[in-house]
Amino acid sequence: MANVVVIGAQWGDEGKGKITDLLSRSADVVVRYQGGVNAGHTIVVDGQVLKLHLIPSGILYPDTVCLIGSGTVVDPRVLLQELDMLAGIGIDASGLKLASTAHVTMPYHRLLDQAMERQRGTRRIGTTGRGIGPTYSDKAERNGIRMIDLLNADQLRERLQGPIEEKNLLLQRIHGLDPLDPEQVIAEYAEYGRRLAPHVVDCTRTIHQAARARQNILFEGAQGTLLDLDHGTYPYVTSSNPVAGGACIGAGVGPTLIDRVIGVAKAYTTRVGEGPFPTELDGSLSDHLCDRGGEYGTTTGRRRRCGWFDGVIGRYAVEVNGIDCLAITKLDVLDELDEIRVCVAYDLDGQRLDHFPSSSAEFARCRPVYESLPGWQTSTADCRRLEDLPPTAMAYLRFLAELMEVPIAIVSLGASRDQTIVVEDPIHGPKRALLSA
Repeated sequence: MANVVVIGAQWGDEGKGKITDLLSRSADVVVRYQGGVNAGHTIVVDGQVLKLHLIPSGILYPDTVCLIGSGTVVDPRVLLQELDMLAGIGIDASGLKLASTAHVTMPYHRLLDQAMERQRGTRRIGTTGRGIGPTYSDKAERNGIRMIDLLNADQLRERLQGPIEEKNLLLQRIHGLDPLDPEQVIAEYAEYGRRLAPHVVDCTRTIHQAARARQNILFEGAQGTLLDLDHGTYPYVTSSNPVAGGACIGAGVGPTLIDRVIGVAKAYTTRVGEGPFPTELDGSLSDHLCDRGGEYGTTTGRRRRCGWFDGVIGRYAVEVNGIDCLAITKLDVLDELDEIRVCVAYDLDGQRLDHFPSSSAEFARCRPVYESLPGWQTSTADCRRLEDLPPTAMAYLRFLAELMEVPIAIVSLGASRDQTIVVEDPIHGPKRALLSA
């Protein structure tokens, strides 16, 4: 039995969906523990592209229970759209479970998120506008609506009375928007509750029943380490904790239940939205990475900013998450390059910096210190074993493993399930007997 956390080791969009899908073959339960519809996973199965925002990737395996945990914020409209989409292509989603204590994204959260971002102007954060921040704000202010509230129309009416009056005042007087009709909102969300009621469970009890039965549990984070509310590039972060420790809070388990942490990182770096990005590229190289890697957001469609691999944030992610092994994705995107650069340190006002700075102002002034490696200039898309990789591609992977001081267990070479090299069993294999320096 092994309980594993899968986290993003960069700014999100690392390819966690594919890796989670791969690992779900060995999982009995997959738990999404934070974030909301601001996250997106793209999975390619038999040539079919599936885009999920809330439902864990494990839903594609009929015997796997998929649980949306208490630490997530749920937009029931989007969740039902995903359920309908899966039903339309013949996928049984009866294994989906939804925490009764998960907070709900309401229509006023979306409106306020978009209005506040417009109001920030040049100080904008780069939110997705999906209402995630305001939902978490209401949760912290003890003014939120939870899934259990949607299951009873009278209880929902009582719970919504204060919040909707308050939000209508903000929408009208501060942002100049039309107020919401309380009765319309109540009716809409009571209907969502009716449709989702068969999926609603006690999250913590469900997980611990699985643990007592010695089932394999996979905890799936959204976004990435550098977007963590407490440990990321604040204020250009998300509103929750994607780091491995967030799995304990968002799922309702103790740290002793976690056996292993697997980090996912691209063979280069991307980020969406605003904020410093030391290794960011522009011009033809950026266009090449973007086009080859399909770097457009699953949730927003926004073009991702692209840059060289950043080993400083990589080492930081290893530390704050306790990463045991890595999955490196999109190695094939680098196939055509004759030279590949890797950031090994920062230059901060003339001083070499080997660690991630806690000061946002300092991070914004950091300039990358690069080492250059030769490219391989041949396709890796059909490689299925380490021995199939060009020697220079192997050398690149070993360089990353040495730089981040953690072994590599999985190498992804494309979007399809079969375009993957599993170096060693990332769940049950020895922690240090993998591809390393």
